[in-house]
Amino acid sequence: MHIFITGGTGFIGKRLCAALVAQGHRLTVLSRQPLADTQAVHFCRNLATFAHFNDFDAVINLAGEPIFARRWTAARKHCLRESRLGLTHRLSELILRSNQPPHTFLSASATGFYGDLPVAKTYDEQTACSATFIGRLCQEWENAALAAASPHTRVCLLRTGLVMDQSGGALQKILPLYRLGLGGKLGSGKQHWAWISLNDQVRAILFLLNHADCQGAYNLVAPSLMTNAQFNRRLARQLKRPALFNVPAWGLKMLLGERSQLLLDNQPLVPQHLLAAGFEFEDRHFRLIK
Repeated sequence: MHIFITGGTGFIGKRLCAALVAQGHRLTVLSRQPLADTQAVHFCRNLATFAHFNDFDAVINLAGEPIFARRWTAARKHCLRESRLGLTHRLSELILRSNQPPHTFLSASATGFYGDLPVAKTYDEQTACSATFIGRLCQEWENAALAAASPHTRVCLLRTGLVMDQSGGALQKILPLYRLGLGGKLGSGKQHWAWISLNDQVRAILFLLNHADCQGAYNLVAPSLMTNAQFNRRLARQLKRPALFNVPAWGLKMLLGERSQLLLDNQPLVPQHLLAAGFEFEDRHFRLIK
């Protein structure tokens, strides 16, 4: 296939592009910092040169300003919205303008869609959207992608949790603290973290790309639930280091503002739609791959 990808030079995108090239696909990657072209990968800086997407079999949209990088001021929230909604609307427009549109559009979203959930049960993709900033942002982001849906183009929404891998993301940032023995619970530690290994994240995207009957929303999260306290214990045990520097919820809220909800919200989510489609996870339980 010839696949158009946004966010292809990011944490998830790099691993995904390598996997796609290994499978024999040709890629066109949209990037503000393009690398040198190869036989299988062509880079472009913007969408202005495209009037349609007739030449592509599929589109994978992973782009967006990092959600956790800075405090959510009004200006930052605007940037987070525009980097997601503006680009996704443009991709949908190009798909709709095509006489022979891509048959598949996979577009990123996040488990922030659901917000903070009661602890009484697990939740699947039928759970309602949260009224928080992140919840509303995810809903608008998804709606922008769903605008491309037609009898010729299926749309899959990738509601992604915390992607775990030492090469990047949250795990890379906190590992130095844990190696120094400075890890600990966040808040009560009872909140469930919706997480997935980078390996399974990429495998799930490939699965959805290759299964023509898949469409709609998918929770890209591991099937085994894990609280923050369990994560703390497991990581400390695997590193053979103490992890007793607990951070109270009020401290996180003072330090991070609204961003603290990404660490404190309870999200006992299950990947119901992926499992029903026949996807098999390789990393059902968290482990640190050294």
